[in-house]
Amino acid sequence: MRKSNDYILSLRQWSWSTFVVALLAVALAAAMQKIFASFGLQLYFAGFVPAILIAGLLGGAPAGAFATIITVPIVWWMFMPPYFDFSWPTAADYDRLSTFLLSSALLVCFSQLYREALVILRK
Repeated sequence: MRKSNDYILSLRQWSWSTFVVALLAVALAAAMQKIFASFGLQLYFAGFVPAILIAGLLGGAPAGAFATIITVPIVWWMFMPPYFDFSWPTAADYDRLSTFLLSSALLVCFSQLYREALVILRK
């Protein structure tokens, strides 16, 4: 029987599968964000934080960074007014973006440290 920690380490960093998992996690987060936006909730980046955590835990720092990088233009294009247009961000948009990038960097670093701790504990 496999432990739950074995699933986290089953994907190797820098493999195509980790980037596909990150892309799928961001796509699922975008779909959920679109559903929430249809109800009038404007969460911008909040729905993508779990996707970055999942990508970071399953694929390590490269997949988490990839998920963060592709999230920014998706949110800017789809969820920030004017919708489906790349317009110049406002001061509030810059604040949201910087907060998201800081929290994503922390998530990616902590998920990488968690993966490294699991490798040490397996020995």
